[in-house]
Parts: sequence; structure tokens; C-alpha cells
Amino acid sequence: MQLREKQKMRRTYGVTEKQFRNYFRQAERLRGMPGENLICLIERRLDNIVYRMGFASSRAEARQLVGHGHFRVNGRRADIPSMLLRPGDVVEVRESSRDLLVFKEAVDSAKRRPIPSWLEVDAQALRGTVRSWPTREEVSLPIQEELVVAIYSK
Repeated sequence: MQLREKQKMRRTYGVTEKQFRNYFRQAERLRGMPGENLICLIERRLDNIVYRMGFASSRAEARQLVGHGHFRVNGRRADIPSMLLRPGDVVEVRESSRDLLVFKEAVDSAKRRPIPSWLEVDAQALRGTVRSWPTREEVSLPIQEELVVAIYSK
């Protein structure tokens, strides 16, 4: 059961075992509950934020779009999907990429998808801002993070 929860979480976010273990170690060092810290850390990844903002239809597509350099963070080109963002960071689609079909479709689908309260999105401008740190209550994943913590705490 515990292993299944860990695999489900890893698969959902598309991270490797090594990356996941590193996120857990980092979550343990932070103040608060390690499980909630882990979810907060993984939610702050650039590829996940691109997905949450509605600029991609899946996390895998978001990862690919970020890797191909279609986004800028705070005015600088960003092509590392695992980049952790902070409150105040601005994510936008690069000018040269705005005419791509995938982003035109994203504007239409973004209107139908709920945007988490910790993000602010301007779909017409293809720009979004991280307003605050994500909390466990704002992340709607059917994952029992305490089972994942139990695996790594041994």
C-alpha cells in the first residue's frame, strides 16, 4: 500500500526515484510536516506550474514544452522542468512561441479548467504569476502523503 502511494505520486508528477528521494530529503529539512512539505515542493516545479496554469494539457506535455524552451520565468528563458518557483515569479510563453497551435488551444481550455488559488493567470496574455506557496488543502490529489513519509522514514 505504501509503495503504491509513492509510485502513484511519482507517476503523477513524472519524477524519477532519485529526484523524488531528493525532494523528500529537502522536505524533511523544512519546518512543518514532511508529507505536506513534499507536496508543496513538487507542486512548485516549473513543469507542474505550467500545467496548473493551463498552458499544457498534461504534465508530460508541460515538461516537453518547458524543455524545448517555450517559457520565460521573470523575463529569462527557462528550459529546466524541475526548476522550483517562488511567490512573485512570473511565467510567460515566449513571444516566438505564442503562435503555436498548442498555446492557442491552451487559451481556450484554460477557461474551462480551475486555476489553483495560489496562482494567478492571464490566459489572453499567456502569462501567470505565483501568488503564494501552495498548501496541502489547495492540492487536490488523492494521495496519502503520510504513507510516502513512512517509506522514507525507515
